[in-house]
Amino acid sequence: MDTEESLDKPQPLVAHLTELRDRLLRALLAVLIVFIGLFPFANEIYAFVSEPLRAILPEGASMIATEVASPFLTPFKLTLVASLFVAIPVVLYQLWAFIAPGMYRNEKRLAIPLLVSSILLFYAGAAFAYFVVFPLIFAFFTSVGPADITIMTDINRYLDFVLKLFFAFGLAFEIPIAAVILIWAGITTADNLAKKRPYIIVGCFIFGMLLTPPDVISQSLLAIPMWILFEFGVLFGRIIQKRKDQDADSA
Repeated sequence: MDTEESLDKPQPLVAHLTELRDRLLRALLAVLIVFIGLFPFANEIYAFVSEPLRAILPEGASMIATEVASPFLTPFKLTLVASLFVAIPVVLYQLWAFIAPGMYRNEKRLAIPLLVSSILLFYAGAAFAYFVVFPLIFAFFTSVGPADITIMTDINRYLDFVLKLFFAFGLAFEIPIAAVILIWAGITTADNLAKKRPYIIVGCFIFGMLLTPPDVISQSLLAIPMWILFEFGVLFGRIIQKRKDQDADSA
């Protein structure tokens, strides 16, 4: 009888896996709902994303589609990525709802601002890429080419290029969050990070070199904001570390 009753009881691992499945399904449902709402405007979304390049194309130049299905598949792919981009708050909330029950109250107090800040910083990085970086690098690329070459950028190649930059700048703007988490978790301290500043600066430029086109302008436009954001991360890390020390002393 005891054996039968124990088999009827839900196992902790199974319960966690079931909840994880439910959270993932809700996140996917949120992305799907946003996609259904955005898909009728797929061409308009692509026109918006491609505006920084089209605005500086020389007279007579245009964007082209070199594959038969590109006029449909390229806006489709962009709309799918945009749906995930818009639904990120819901996706991260589902992740938060899954891990929150295992966290202490003081951990939740810090985790919620970090979660909100990470979303806003990722959006800020993508916006910085679109409004600042794209006009500069496209103007540079179109101005240095041979005079007898007509610029005709493939729409799919352009999308792959800008998505890479969106991801690179969105990820780079998460540096303050990473620094705060390292300091909060006790892996390092704000002073230790500050001492490694020369290596961090070199690492920023290496990161910019790997994730951006091979020109100094785009590399610097990624590396310099990363360095500035690192300094903000160290600053906020000092504040959090000071509060932790005060809480430890009062306890």
